[in-house]
Amino acid sequence: MSQNNSKKNNPRGTAVGQRGMGHGPRGMMHGGDKARNFKGTMKKLIEHLSVYKFSIIAVLIFAIASASFSIVGPKILGNATTKLFEGVLAKITGTGNIDFDYIGRIIISLLGLYLLSSLFGYIQGWIMSSVSMKVSYQFRKDISEKINRLPLKYFDSTNQGEVLSRVTNDVDTLGQTLNQSLSQIITSVTTVIGVFIMMLTISWRMTLIALGIIPVSMMLIMFIVKRSQKFFKQQQDYLGNVNGHVEEMYSGHIVMKAFNGERKSIGKFDALNNKLYGVAWKSQFLTSIMMPLMNFVGNLGYVAVSIMGGYLAAKRIIEVGDVQAFIQYVRQFTQPISQIANISNILQQTAASAERVFEFLEEDEEVLDATNPVKLNNVEGQVEFENVYFGYNHDNMIINSFSTLIKPGQKVAVVGPTGAGKTTIVKLLMRFYDINEGSIMVDGHDIRDFTRHDLRSMFGMVLQDTWLYNGSIMENIRYGRLNATDEEVISAAKAAHVDSFVHTLPNGYNMILNEEATNVSQGQKQLITIARAILADPRILIFDEATSSVDTRTEVQIQKAMDNLMRNRTSFIIAHRLSTIRDADIILVMNNGDIIEQGTHKELLAKAGFYANLYYSQFDISQVS
Repeated sequence: MSQNNSKKNNPRGTAVGQRGMGHGPRGMMHGGDKARNFKGTMKKLIEHLSVYKFSIIAVLIFAIASASFSIVGPKILGNATTKLFEGVLAKITGTGNIDFDYIGRIIISLLGLYLLSSLFGYIQGWIMSSVSMKVSYQFRKDISEKINRLPLKYFDSTNQGEVLSRVTNDVDTLGQTLNQSLSQIITSVTTVIGVFIMMLTISWRMTLIALGIIPVSMMLIMFIVKRSQKFFKQQQDYLGNVNGHVEEMYSGHIVMKAFNGERKSIGKFDALNNKLYGVAWKSQFLTSIMMPLMNFVGNLGYVAVSIMGGYLAAKRIIEVGDVQAFIQYVRQFTQPISQIANISNILQQTAASAERVFEFLEEDEEVLDATNPVKLNNVEGQVEFENVYFGYNHDNMIINSFSTLIKPGQKVAVVGPTGAGKTTIVKLLMRFYDINEGSIMVDGHDIRDFTRHDLRSMFGMVLQDTWLYNGSIMENIRYGRLNATDEEVISAAKAAHVDSFVHTLPNGYNMILNEEATNVSQGQKQLITIARAILADPRILIFDEATSSVDTRTEVQIQKAMDNLMRNRTSFIIAHRLSTIRDADIILVMNNGDIIEQGTHKELLAKAGFYANLYYSQFDISQVS
């Protein structure tokens, strides 16, 4: 059954444009909710990744190797600088020449080191991309399968956009973290440790000066992150509001235009967009000034290191090349520190996304199918409700002591005012919900003794809200039985009066229906769904307000198609138009979850009770036969 789940104002937003909005320079991520159970969620995530442990270990090795080769480079280049400096002095004093052979060998070795570093970095990135895509694929697969195992009551209380957000935004965040941030964390930590060791081997005095940059840099980072964090969070919230408004206006744009609501819609959009612009500008500005400030502090550090290095070189404590190498190391040292400082934000956002995914995957599922299910070789179509009680909430029963017997091949109409429980009966019959008490029997077997697949294969449904997907008319009809031949599809289409109009359409059966199927009329859509049900060839049929949204002429066509479909089949017809169910074998009149009357059309009119009042309220008495 279709669910009227709200899509409005999804706080996370479901439209395009969310990815990357919480990212600062150099891949630093801000904003987003924090996980309620960080340790527990990260433990689950690590367990989930254990399948790829060998690939992740390989990534660790290659990332460390890549960073290590890159770290050794400045030290070796410093030796070349020292040799060049000594050669220039020797040439000036006339005691020797520049040893270009030695310098050339160093340059070749450096080229080899940097090529190896790049190669290992490429291999590491390739492996990590493969792992992250597999993880994202598996999460999406698990979520998709989970959706099909969840009871409908979950979707009654959950926003569609919230579910979509877990499939898209949250899984994307996990994939992005694995693909980029994890490698960046490994490389940054390796670089900081390796560079620190190399700096100590050159001069502990200069290292102390370089370390003095860190507290200043950290204070600046914390100052900016603390103030930008709230703006990134507000940015995500306002983005969700903007997306929700756009989605709402797009889905209801006909109603909006009919009531001249364009100006109001644009005004609301402008207000939301202005708020989004304000917080986005602040968040991006605060983040953008981080690197200039870091560069300013870093330049002060270079000046101090250069002065100390010049002094030590003049004293012959260190070589000139060591000063040059040390300055390179200082440059390498400050960048990964700022990245490491942001690791907590990355992990918090990752944990929040993982927590939401795991929460969804751990939701209570439908009651398991019977371990020894009933298998019927031949379905007769007898249906019996015996003292059925049901409520969407246990403390509010809406079906009370419902009992009736429908014989094979009977045409049963279920009528009653809105909220009487008509559609609920159908949901229970197909086991979209499980009853609280009593039993529902098909051919003498409790429906809970069948697998859901076998049970639902006995039924064919035609709903008021037609569902057609983006594909050809042929494929939309074939959805009733996926292995049907083209000839069988066309035969079903002829029985449903689809063939009579399909040849007037461009490309006929091969015409592609658009996303909302707006290139065919409502009546044509309904006939296509009836053809789909005919192709499925079920023994029991359900028509839920199948003709309520079409004109009288189209209703006649649909009625003829329904008559073809219902021949020799047990049929349930839920209808408000009582003219469509006069020839029903039995009419069940419901009110407040109870059957208050039952009988044929003439018998119920003769009783002059609830059904008669409903009927006469729709038709002039003079028209009643």
